[in-house]
Amino acid sequence: MYTFATRFLQLILFLMNGRMKTVNKEKLPQNDPFIVVCTHKSWIDVVCLGIALHPTPIHFMAKKELFDKIFIKKLLKKLNAFPVDRSNPGPSVLKIPLQLLKKKQVVGIFPSGTRNSEEKALKNGTRNSEEKALKNGAIHIASRASVPIIPTVYIGPHTIRDLLGRKKRFIIFGDAIHVPKMTKDKEAVTEATNEVISKVFEELKGNI
Repeated sequence: MYTFATRFLQLILFLMNGRMKTVNKEKLPQNDPFIVVCTHKSWIDVVCLGIALHPTPIHFMAKKELFDKIFIKKLLKKLNAFPVDRSNPGPSVLKIPLQLLKKKQVVGIFPSGTRNSEEKALKNGTRNSEEKALKNGAIHIASRASVPIIPTVYIGPHTIRDLLGRKKRFIIFGDAIHVPKMTKDKEAVTEATNEVISKVFEELKGNI
């Protein structure tokens, strides 16, 4: 089902928007598990990441509300999605990704926004807690599983109208980030790695 859906959506997006460009795919680990942390604004970036990684399947987190209806739940599971409470991800959110990585699978995590949005929120006295929690989750999972994080950005349309406007699509992979094992300085390691990911997001966006 996953392969069929990926090829079908690739064809649909090609007919609507033309060929997508994948940049730096050679940076991906070969035959080893890893975590992709990709910028996220709509369903289009999730689909495009799946297309860019093909034939390697990606198992991705999706907000738990999408699993409330039985039909949607079954469909999402066939598409390698698993539920997570994005607004309040607790320790249990680590279990499924760790199991997948142990089986040498690829896990995708999609925090919304960018470093600019974080800085703007801080200036206004707020913080995108969902984005930070998901990035922190990815960092802790990578540390515990001893796998790299591949920071990735999607650049392109986020709506059907923009797709039909032929705005080009890009998936750009960054260099692997290796997270050390967490010791006494868990907060320091997490915060430093979070900043690195955010910085790389902005650098990759500047490549186009």
